[in-house]
Amino acid sequence: MLTTGKAILDVANEHGFAVPAFNISDWAMFKGIVEISEETNAPLIVGIHPDEVRHIGREMITGIVERSHNSSVPIAIHWDHGATYEQILQAIQYGFTSVMIDGSLKPFEENIAVTRKVTDSAHVLGVSVEGELGTIGGNDSYAEAGAAEIIYTDPDDAVTFVEQTGVDSLAVAIGTFHGLYPAHLKPELKLDLLKEIKSRVRIPLVLHGGSGNPDDEIREAARIGINKINISTDIKVAYHDKMREVLGSDRKVREPNAVQPACIEAMKVVAAQKIELFGAAGKGSLY
Repeated sequence: MLTTGKAILDVANEHGFAVPAFNISDWAMFKGIVEISEETNAPLIVGIHPDEVRHIGREMITGIVERSHNSSVPIAIHWDHGATYEQILQAIQYGFTSVMIDGSLKPFEENIAVTRKVTDSAHVLGVSVEGELGTIGGNDSYAEAGAAEIIYTDPDDAVTFVEQTGVDSLAVAIGTFHGLYPAHLKPELKLDLLKEIKSRVRIPLVLHGGSGNPDDEIREAARIGINKINISTDIKVAYHDKMREVLGSDRKVREPNAVQPACIEAMKVVAAQKIELFGAAGKGSLY
């Protein structure tokens, strides 16, 4: 069931739901995310950031590819926030079936140029491409460096960007923040802006940095045009909070098979809630 991001997101776009893109950073997290996706019969995008790729190594990507082939639900392996054309070539060599080129901090024409270059190369090899327009605020190490605040996506620019780049999906800035939402800001999605962008570009739209936004806003965003939602902070907090609890309860506990099962289960609870919230539960039957 290993497939491309486009194959997964086009179905989500047609049927009006969002696919979770869970960022994983070790094998136990990946194993748990695949398990909960299979249990809920939900399509899955496995997001791996370049920093996470450096952490887990190319060899684990090979294992992820093999496990995805044997999944009962469709899975795409997605290179998250690629910064350069060279990084994208590396992702394709590693076996990723979907890539994101993030030129959102570049001037508009430069963003178009690098995204077009990536799309031209990736499409020849059957790999789908996500671009980004506008910037999403960030206060974690995986956000766009220098994006201290949200610069909302302009609908006119979105039309031009999609036409000139040929991207398969577009990450838009409508009021989310990477990492934990800053305490001095009120989480709020501009749903009217989302509706306008969607009515004009029609391709699958992507929401990054959804941790901290109210569930009812996220649910509505998935209903009216968002087809992929990236989730990293929420599942990692659940996973590592449980790990601290397990390790803190007994210093003699040290074996991974004694530590990690409870952490995986805690993460799966959060992941299942996201799958349901996005409308993805049971949608594996559409593929």
